[in-house]
Formats: sequence, C-alpha cells, structure tokens
Amino acid sequence: MLGAIIGDIVGSRWEFNPTNDYDFEWLSSENGFTDDTICTVAVADALLKGKDFGESIHEWCRRYPHPMGGYGGRFSQWVRSDNPQPYNSFGNGAAMRVSPVAYWYEDKYQMLEAAANTARPSHNHPEGIKGAKTVAIGIHTALELRRGYDTLNEHDIDYIISRCTAISDYDIEINREDVLNKFDETCQGTVPVALWIIGESTSFEDAVRKAVSLGADADTLGAIVGSIAEAIWDIPESMKKEIIAYLPNEMKAVVKGFYMRISNKV
Repeated sequence: MLGAIIGDIVGSRWEFNPTNDYDFEWLSSENGFTDDTICTVAVADALLKGKDFGESIHEWCRRYPHPMGGYGGRFSQWVRSDNPQPYNSFGNGAAMRVSPVAYWYEDKYQMLEAAANTARPSHNHPEGIKGAKTVAIGIHTALELRRGYDTLNEHDIDYIISRCTAISDYDIEINREDVLNKFDETCQGTVPVALWIIGESTSFEDAVRKAVSLGADADTLGAIVGSIAEAIWDIPESMKKEIIAYLPNEMKAVVKGFYMRISNKV
C-alpha cells in the first residue's frame, strides 16, 4: 500500500508537467498527495473498520475536496453527490486504489472479489474491475513468493506478470516509443504499461522512476507501479520515513494501523 502512496506523491509534481528525465528530483516542496493516495487510504481504512469500500472512499474524498491535481470530472461528481452511484467507468482510478486488499486476504479468490468490490462503487465497467483485479493479483502473487525470501529473481517476476496477464489478457509487448508522453487515464491503457515497467525494472526506486519519467499519467502510473513494486522489492526504510512526512496525521494513523494489522496476520 505504501508503494502506491510513494508512487503517487513522487509522480504528483509531474502529472501536468511531464518529464522524461529518469534522474528527476525525487521529492521536493512541489510534491504532494493526490486523489490516488486518498482513495488508497480509504480502502485500507475500510478494511480496518469493516466498512463498505464505496462508503469509505466517498467519506475520505469528501474530507479532502481539493487534492493536488483535483479529481477527474465524473469522479468529482461522484464525490459531490449525496447518493453516489457507479457510472460505468473504466478509468485507472480502479487500479491505483486496490493495493490494500492484496495484503489483507490470504485466500486468492476472496482477495479478487474484494478487489472487484473496491472498483464497483464508481468504476463498475468490466475493464475497470479487470484493472483492479489485475493489479491485486500481481501484488498478492509477489507477497506469496516473498514469504521466506528477501528477494525475488527474474523468473519470479516473469511469473508474477504471467499471473496478471492470465486474468486480464493484457498485451504487455510494449515499445517505449509507443507509450512515451502518452497520457492515458484508462485501466486498459495504464495497467499493461505498469506491468511492462515492472518487467523492465530492478528495484522499487527504479520502477517508480521509469513510471514517472515516461511522461504519462505520472502520479497514477507511479501509484500502480509502486504498489506492485513494493511487494516485489520492498521499500527502503529511509524512503518510507521520507514519504510519511507528506501525509496528514489521520492518514499516517491509517497507514501505521494497517501495517500493524497485516503484520499480525502473518
């Protein structure tokens, strides 16, 4: 989950000011959390409290009505509504907020149903649900492989990606030139690119840097890549401490509480 938050905050500066510089400044006063972090925290909070995902996402977004970068047009209407209904979206918001469920459920089938349920309150189009489930199975598979091991090898990462493509049928034979500087807010345009980046990366930071410097939807692609990369490579402790400072206290409390609960589940 924290990997999604890091990818979001690191990418936030570049969402509307894209960069192709791999060596971009990692964090600065111009970075901040966006709707990606708010929704991810909301999913984690729902799991901690046993609440409905849609209710929790709606409540958290209402608390932060003007995040950095704002909300997408249709989702913004959903947030403002007193009776929010799903609107058949296949936007990549379904994929960026799903990561907590992959840590919460040991059973794969329960986890996949929960992943779908995180998308359904707003992003109930089959492509939106598929995007959420694909990211979730990638994280869940990596966590399974990591049990008892500090690192995963290239064959493990290939297997993780194969599990993702098995349930999504995404084509991840991607040429960088075809996706460079291409802003795509859909699941089907973002999640395959995220999987391709994971397959090309060697560490958590390398994966997030590749995502952000693609010049695409930097914060959301960073969040999706970061969520999977965390499960594969983990996150350096110094980086965790650095990013937490960007969060308000109530978000810090959810993050801390979530990791404490999942550590007790192991």
